[in-house]
Amino acid sequence: MPDAWAASIPQPLSSMPLEPLLTRDYDSHPALVHERLRGRFGPVAPVELLGVPVWLALGYNEVLQILQNEGDIWSKHLDHWRWKQEGRVPPDWPLMPVVDLQNSYTQEGAPHLRLREAWSAALAPYQDPAHPQAQMLTQAIGRYADDLINVLAEGASPTGWADLSAQFARPLPLMVCCRLLGLDNDRGDDFLMDVWRVMDAAPDAAVAFQRVMTSITDLAATKMTRPGEDMGSYMLAAVPDLTVEELARELVVLPGMIGDYIGSLICNTVVEVMTNRDVRTSLSQGTIDETMNRVVLASPPFANLSFRFPLVDVKLGRFVIAAGDPVMLSIAGAHADPLFAGTLDPNALRSTRAHLAWGAGPHRCPSQRLATRITAIAVSRLFERFSRVRLALPADQLPWRPSPFIRALRALPVQFELAPNHVPGPAATPGAEPGAPQAGAAPAAGETPRSALWRFLRTLRRER
Repeated sequence: MPDAWAASIPQPLSSMPLEPLLTRDYDSHPALVHERLRGRFGPVAPVELLGVPVWLALGYNEVLQILQNEGDIWSKHLDHWRWKQEGRVPPDWPLMPVVDLQNSYTQEGAPHLRLREAWSAALAPYQDPAHPQAQMLTQAIGRYADDLINVLAEGASPTGWADLSAQFARPLPLMVCCRLLGLDNDRGDDFLMDVWRVMDAAPDAAVAFQRVMTSITDLAATKMTRPGEDMGSYMLAAVPDLTVEELARELVVLPGMIGDYIGSLICNTVVEVMTNRDVRTSLSQGTIDETMNRVVLASPPFANLSFRFPLVDVKLGRFVIAAGDPVMLSIAGAHADPLFAGTLDPNALRSTRAHLAWGAGPHRCPSQRLATRITAIAVSRLFERFSRVRLALPADQLPWRPSPFIRALRALPVQFELAPNHVPGPAATPGAEPGAPQAGAAPAAGETPRSALWRFLRTLRRER
């Protein structure tokens, strides 16, 4: 880019040469789009996001700088978005439900610390390996994984075909999410499908979000009077003055944080194991934590984080960003920044932990240990039950979901071969669904038989 384009005063974002971000090229090869933008504009590029102009931060140092200075120079609160205050953002803009949550995700200072305390207390029983809740959850995750594998392997003798996204990676975190929330499974099925619509910026995202909020608000109100062993109840025990509305706005984050993120991480891990020799080697050596670390470095599930707004005019990359301009942080772009990626040793036994896949600063993801444990169990179980798994499509032809935030596969078709020692799980009680308590077995706390989800999964199996 010519030096003359560099500015010493803010340049109006709407007057910049905006390139649409969400295109077919971006869906299939985002790294090439990042490279083109970086070559033209440097570490910060002006782009158009579903009709709204935003800055896309692609540089590792720039993204880290913003994350570490939240609440000081940068804010996540939409009150600072100048275009929104001026009424220039369409009221039906598809991403508004995601970026305008008005909870701990966007709070700062004392309000953020108060809500963060609720999250820390609610997650602690599930993230401490010595806690009974964590141990019960680990057992439940293993059962969920086995049930899903049993369904997709029905009829395989010993080979078969499966869509590991629809039949394994996405439903498994749904089950975990329902357990953590204390949701019954029928409601949970519809609930997470609406969450997917919101995260994918579907045409009906706004309507879906309203249904999500109605369901989660009803759940929060129930926990106020009938607490149990679940995330909402633990939040209330830690911060008793939470209102129904506050609790609902916190709990609505959980399906995205646990469900969509982990579903994407499972898929991305499976793909990387099958296509990346370094990742496959780390898995074969039993280092599942290192396997996942290499995956989030190479293919972070949250490719982009939502907006940050400078509170004052600030120099970023080659531009001066005006106060109130939206800046979207590209984690995938930052990991590919030559200033960061060029320092990495691909042959190192232990890959860098300096990546940004879990965020940084005051809003760093509080559930990293839970997310990695769910993923580790799911991936390990899959490769234990299958002696061979290979992609049914070339890796560069896998279909990706057109999401501005999540880098996730729409489908992960594979051919598999059951391990010689494959033993199906216990036969379901007649009339019950997989995952339901078996005859003579006491149901685990918070678990109920599954229905719509399992019927849907069996339909996928029959249609393969």
